[in-house]
Amino acid sequence: MENALVGKFCKPCFHLSSGRAAMVLQKRKGIGTNHKFYCSSKFKVGTSVEKQESSYAGLVSDQEIVWPSPDDEIPFWKRDFPSWNVSPEVPNESTVKDSDLMHIIHVTAEMAPIAKVGGLGDVVTGLARASLSRGHTVDIMLPFYKCISKQQINELELINTYDSYHDGNWIPTSAYRGAVSGISVIFIEPSNEFFKGEHVYGGSYNELEAYLFFSRACLEWMQVTGTQPEIIHVHEWQIGALPLLYWDMYRYLSLTKPRIVLTIHNMEHYGECRQEQLSKCGLDGSMYATTEKAVDDRTIGHNPERLCLLKGGIVYSNAVVYYGVLNGIDTAMWNPATDVFLPAKFDAQKIEGKKLCKYYIQKGLGLATESITSSNHVPDATVKVPLVVCITRLVPQKGLHLITHALKRVEELGGQMIVLGKASDGRVEGEFKRLADLHNRGPSIRILLMYSEELSHMLYAAADMVLVPSMYEPCGLSQMIGMRYGSILKVPVVRKTGGLADTVFDMDDQSNREMANGFVFEGIDEGSLNWALDRAFAYYKDKPDEWNGIVKKIMKIDNSWNNTAGKYIEIYNSVRVRS
Repeated sequence: MENALVGKFCKPCFHLSSGRAAMVLQKRKGIGTNHKFYCSSKFKVGTSVEKQESSYAGLVSDQEIVWPSPDDEIPFWKRDFPSWNVSPEVPNESTVKDSDLMHIIHVTAEMAPIAKVGGLGDVVTGLARASLSRGHTVDIMLPFYKCISKQQINELELINTYDSYHDGNWIPTSAYRGAVSGISVIFIEPSNEFFKGEHVYGGSYNELEAYLFFSRACLEWMQVTGTQPEIIHVHEWQIGALPLLYWDMYRYLSLTKPRIVLTIHNMEHYGECRQEQLSKCGLDGSMYATTEKAVDDRTIGHNPERLCLLKGGIVYSNAVVYYGVLNGIDTAMWNPATDVFLPAKFDAQKIEGKKLCKYYIQKGLGLATESITSSNHVPDATVKVPLVVCITRLVPQKGLHLITHALKRVEELGGQMIVLGKASDGRVEGEFKRLADLHNRGPSIRILLMYSEELSHMLYAAADMVLVPSMYEPCGLSQMIGMRYGSILKVPVVRKTGGLADTVFDMDDQSNREMANGFVFEGIDEGSLNWALDRAFAYYKDKPDEWNGIVKKIMKIDNSWNNTAGKYIEIYNSVRVRS
């Protein structure tokens, strides 16, 4: 979970200019391209969620399902899917409409679904949509990565060109505006090599210097266009230099109105930066080489010449959010009753489609050999095998040793397990590739070393249990999505840490029966994981009525952004400057 540390900023007070410059933008049609995106998706803004739901009134389609096979030339998750028209309104009648409205700009390296690597992208999109639904004006500023497919952006247009500074030169830069999932997005595209890789991260350019450039280019765009939001919300170390640039440079120009909020999504990454690298964005890097500004105390005596962009961002932001505000999920995008990626739709009242989704995955990945008699009837023997799913980045934080052990234990218990994820470390990738080569032709285990937005939706719908064995997890979204897609047979199996401990409560905790919704373990050892898995499998096999009751209950839990967006608005209001 995440918490707001809102304190008085140590900079001197200064007079604020009033008002916000208006921008008149001419709309035109989107620009086509053949670029392929690393995590291609089918989301487009358009009709309302209510209209979508009416088209799925029956939930399970009478049309014949085309069952997939592992021998298909095109994998089932890469087939063409209908466009998903997502309304900017969060579909909840109880959504609060704020009266004291403001302009919020998120500056980020990720945004779901068009530039998503992990939970950061989901949080940015979900919070932005929830703030929009409350009546606020919201923009997201994002690098225009080469891998972003322009067809995924509605009404894309070039709004202006300008120059932004990097390493002694002014780089010609283009700013585009488009709509993604109902949100206005400003894409920043420099004319140099930055952001030209085939994936969101990992291009041939210097990534740290690219984000230093992007941080200044966003402020420069606000400066040249006269855009003065009340709040600039920056995310993670990649945007850590923006608060420094704002308070030590741009607030002396015309950007006097904004206040800075920083969200730390993952303390594992903190943006180690040499002084000369920071100087390339136009600041004097040596001025920040103190523990009061940007030197990480932990590096003293080891790398005293290195700065920490995350530390600098913390020091120079008006509010820092990393603990205490529990994130949510976008319940329009994550909805098994309307999800375009599912072969059959379902909800807590009509759960027949859940079984079809599970068998679809089993057939497509070669985990089922039985034939079927019709599109809406599948073999009970196959779907009664417990299916465990783990969708994660393959990094130490996510409990790699527990994931690899779970593969063995699930097989011993007579279940099936699917792991979907990528590793940034070559050694980890090699280890999981070895496991994939060992298991992927067998009857129980599939390890898919990739990321696919489409497949992740299908797996959540198919799973009986979602495994989240993180060593630490500030909030975590997998367990919330798992509950959203719970239907008849999904219960989270999680390690008790961070936000996981705040959203999943153990079935065997007699003191908390009302909130019980999963199986929790506290240790980091294999025995603790076995204890949770053994209990989950026993419930699944021996107590089907209790299991079904819990699953129906967890599907009704409101983990939407409606519950938490208001807390962010309170943080914004606590630091904003009122004219």
